[in-house]
Amino acid sequence: MLTKFYKVFCLTLLLIFQSPLYSKSKDIKKFNSKDLSSYLSGLVSYDNQKNIDALKFFTLSDSLISKHDPYLKKYIFSLVMEGKINKSIKKLKQFSGEKSSDFFEAYLILTLDSIKKKNFKNTNKYLNELSRFKENSTFELIIYESLKNYIYLFENKQTLSNGNTLGNLSLINNAFNSCYLEEKQTKNHFENLFNSGEFDYSRYIFFYINYLIEQKQFVKAKEFTDQIDILSSSLLIAQTKNWIDNKEFNKFNQIFSCKNETDILSEFFFLISNIYSSEDEIGKSNFYLKISNFLNPKFHFNLSLFVENYYNSKNYRKTEKVLDNFDKSDDLYYWYNIKIKTQIISQELGQEQAYNFLNSKFKKIKKPSVKILYDMANLVKGFEKHQIAINYYNELLTKINMNSNTYAEILFRRGGSYERLKKFNKSDEDLLQSLEINPDEAYVLNYLAYSWLERNYKIDTAIEMLQKAYKQKTNDPFIIDSVGWGYYLVDDLIEAEKFLRRAIELMPNDPIVNDHYGDILWKMDRKIEARYYWKSVLKFKDTEEKMKENIKFKLLKGLKII
Repeated sequence: MLTKFYKVFCLTLLLIFQSPLYSKSKDIKKFNSKDLSSYLSGLVSYDNQKNIDALKFFTLSDSLISKHDPYLKKYIFSLVMEGKINKSIKKLKQFSGEKSSDFFEAYLILTLDSIKKKNFKNTNKYLNELSRFKENSTFELIIYESLKNYIYLFENKQTLSNGNTLGNLSLINNAFNSCYLEEKQTKNHFENLFNSGEFDYSRYIFFYINYLIEQKQFVKAKEFTDQIDILSSSLLIAQTKNWIDNKEFNKFNQIFSCKNETDILSEFFFLISNIYSSEDEIGKSNFYLKISNFLNPKFHFNLSLFVENYYNSKNYRKTEKVLDNFDKSDDLYYWYNIKIKTQIISQELGQEQAYNFLNSKFKKIKKPSVKILYDMANLVKGFEKHQIAINYYNELLTKINMNSNTYAEILFRRGGSYERLKKFNKSDEDLLQSLEINPDEAYVLNYLAYSWLERNYKIDTAIEMLQKAYKQKTNDPFIIDSVGWGYYLVDDLIEAEKFLRRAIELMPNDPIVNDHYGDILWKMDRKIEARYYWKSVLKFKDTEEKMKENIKFKLLKGLKII
């Protein structure tokens, strides 16, 4: 709170003590105290991501536009964040040529408006202005260079020959360029994306299938989507597969066409928004997502990124408002709506109410797909209702190929639920059968081996399994913890300490890892250090009550059989 007031105080000083080098239009005598108060309130609201309030205050103080250069930029950002981009365009044109409108985002918005209107004379004029800012940051350079290439493509119906100047982004741009021009090598460009291996380009499967549908290549589209593992796919790709399986081919063109200039640009700005989100630049992510939605409002599935941004910012009311865009017409996105609302209820009202909400919604789904059934099983397991989860896993196993990796994954998850219910024979049976299908799966090896260590069962075999898992996942803290605990159980304290120290470095706030490390240090006669790590366990939010009781006993009596 003090920081916010300090910012307002500094801004007030900045406004009052403007340098005399500025034009006389910025003379403090020109400021109205009511306008100033509204402007400062707008700034505070904007910083708090309360865009509706910010816009209201900025509107009340709009007489400051011609008197205080930074005002217009904040006002434009607030308009964009509330989806009032047409109004922002009108306001930017009103103050065109003035210093207050001379910023990157202003020319970007005007450039995109000109593209929408196919006014390439103005488009190139604004692009030229945009070029002055391209060295400001990597993002602005990427946006400028990509826009330059796309504008040339749209205007001249051919690509600009400037080489692979944008690295991996060029692979994406090349695919869309080729699709826009309906070139024969479009298929190859998309395949180059999928096969590049360096990054996850699975999102672009949707656009490839969209292209095949536009070309009436329905059989090829079906052959491709038949290879998709719907249980491990992203939401968009799972929905894509559903549409193809249900022969809802018309759905694709309703939301995107690579022959549409603004649809292509919308996808580009969605990518920019996604990158900002991954960097925790939520404000900028939301700004570019609004731009993306302005260019192609039909692609409402992209709103899921707003859901992610708002949810991670704990802005649950905005999260719920966006979720209401996903209705029953697209079952997987409607299911996504239910899942996120379940998480919100869990955060605000507790797990039991969240489970009751989820269960009531699930029961209303007449024929849940395999994907929805799989999600439900995992969610119920997360609520620690393991027998109910097992029932769902049983149903799933009747619908899946017995030799597939998916079947092995479901066995792994069901085995975990059996283990939590202490039905160890059934758990071992599932986990071992999972390993028969996929013998090198590190997490199954780790889970089964750790379960055996906890039961003091087949210790040597368990350690061998853990070493095999560790070779595949040398930086996984859970596997490192398990390996260290295995060495502890065979009294190799030197190796145990080495692995648990590494696990602590990777996962310092995990109760089990701290508990294990404390045990090892105690047996090494480093009792003061051991007590430190045990005490840490009591402070962690995720520590279970039974573990807290055990830790309190250790702190009182030392390491004895508990």
